[in-house]
Amino acid sequence: MSVGGTETRSFDHALEGGGPASYVLAIDNTSSRRIDVPEDGILQIGRSEDADIRIESEAVSRLHAKLIFINGRCQIADLGSHNGTLVNGERIEGSCSLASGDVVAIADTLLILRSTRSERPHAPLDLDQMSRRIDQEIARATDYDRPFSVVVVRVDSDTPARVGAMALASVRPMDVVCVHGNSIVALLPELDAQAGHAQGMALLDAVVGSAGRGGIATYPADGCDTATLLSAARGSLAIARPGQLVIASTAAIEHLIGSQRVIVADPAMIKLYDLFRRLARSDITVLVTGETGSGKENAAAALHYWSPRANGSFVALNCAALPEALAESELFGYERGAFSDAKTAKPGVLERASGGTLFLDEVGDLSLPVQAKLLRAIEVKRITRLGDVRERDIDVRIVAATNVDLDLAVSQGRFRQDLLFRLTGAAVAIPPLRHRRQEIPLLARMFIQLESDRLGRSRLELAEATLAALAHHDFPGNVRELKNAMDFAVATAEGKSIEVHDLPTRITGVVDERAVTTKPTFRRLADELRELERRRIIEALDSCDGVQTRAAALIGMPLRTFTFRMRQYGIESRERKR
Repeated sequence: MSVGGTETRSFDHALEGGGPASYVLAIDNTSSRRIDVPEDGILQIGRSEDADIRIESEAVSRLHAKLIFINGRCQIADLGSHNGTLVNGERIEGSCSLASGDVVAIADTLLILRSTRSERPHAPLDLDQMSRRIDQEIARATDYDRPFSVVVVRVDSDTPARVGAMALASVRPMDVVCVHGNSIVALLPELDAQAGHAQGMALLDAVVGSAGRGGIATYPADGCDTATLLSAARGSLAIARPGQLVIASTAAIEHLIGSQRVIVADPAMIKLYDLFRRLARSDITVLVTGETGSGKENAAAALHYWSPRANGSFVALNCAALPEALAESELFGYERGAFSDAKTAKPGVLERASGGTLFLDEVGDLSLPVQAKLLRAIEVKRITRLGDVRERDIDVRIVAATNVDLDLAVSQGRFRQDLLFRLTGAAVAIPPLRHRRQEIPLLARMFIQLESDRLGRSRLELAEATLAALAHHDFPGNVRELKNAMDFAVATAEGKSIEVHDLPTRITGVVDERAVTTKPTFRRLADELRELERRRIIEALDSCDGVQTRAAALIGMPLRTFTFRMRQYGIESRERKR
């Protein structure tokens, strides 16, 4: 892209007095430029060499659009372009007014208007006020199916008032700014990820400059509650490099562990997997704790496949599924004739994992006698099969996991303290999924992709109401429960997107009313209204032979809203040929 124009004065100068002239900030994939604008006049935008703001892209018309300035106020008009002009994510027809901070998208180029005419708040909010404001925006965005973004920018300044003033000067009048510690938090209503990123970059540039960094999260894709959105934006900030504003949906780090894909986005999980990479270099025993389904086996696999033992075997044993009578033979193996069913000799898991890693899941379920023998095997690195007198050398790394409190089990006499000491060369706790909610949409989409590919069907999208339902579920079964839910939805969904009614009832809380004999289960009213709206649209289409204009009129809905809802709910056109 080539953009004409001159640089404006800095925001430092603006705060000292006088203020910057109105300008347009143009951003493409490789550069950004500020362009002064007149108090009165017209700026042509397009591919033509005669354009005032030239965009060198085949997707842009020669004269694509124009900015019209009258007494400092601005309008944008699309000049019948082939690919259209978007303002804050919406394609315009004809012309519309622009306010300071509005984002214009033309092909891959974003134009952001900056004007000193807009009235702004006198002071930033504090964090409590900002949290309440985001809560209100969630309610509004849910009711009207609108996006919004939350940006967090790191600043190094001991003058919060000055930083707050700079932030307020760089955003739109409708935006809300908060100064909290060494961070600026900005709420950007109506802006999706792309438009919010452009607005956030302008904020970053104004407040911190090229050395600043930040993160951005968007409703509903990155979260459907205030805590999750703030956490997602802060998590993105944590991995941003100088000059970067990282979008939460792209901030996830994907690890290939053996044949498994593991996605982490929560700051705690990112740090944990960095720790696993460091621990993998040694043979130290590791105890991984966490709830069932939270990802303990993935952690153990990472410790193996990132280690010098990666070419050896990774053997997993679920101790909770072992009958006590078989635990010893599974661990240590047996010789032919060791007991009545021992027709042939069989090595145990300690032997099979030699040269690699043995993962003992739910190790707290082993009996005390087996614990004693396991302790000796770990200490002397030798085992004896059942029915044999020979000792065999083993070279195995032990990674153990449990979802119970082993310290409590030791105090109750159910677990050996010396074995606990031996297993906890390092101890790592995996947080449950409900404490890392920003990973829910990322993991859900990954599971949908994997299951869709396995079943050979086209990829499905997650509807907004479905994202909200997932965000408000506590997932007692953690990642395993989420995967099972997505597998179920992919197998049963009939449309092009996964709707709330495609989810298992344990997530939605929907039950057969005929079977209800106790108090009813309540759901979010917005979810019920969406389901009713979808059903009425389908019924209206069926009664009008699929003619959308008649169907929309039948239920009193504007045609534009009607067709938007059809796309949103995955309802295909039903117009019948006569």
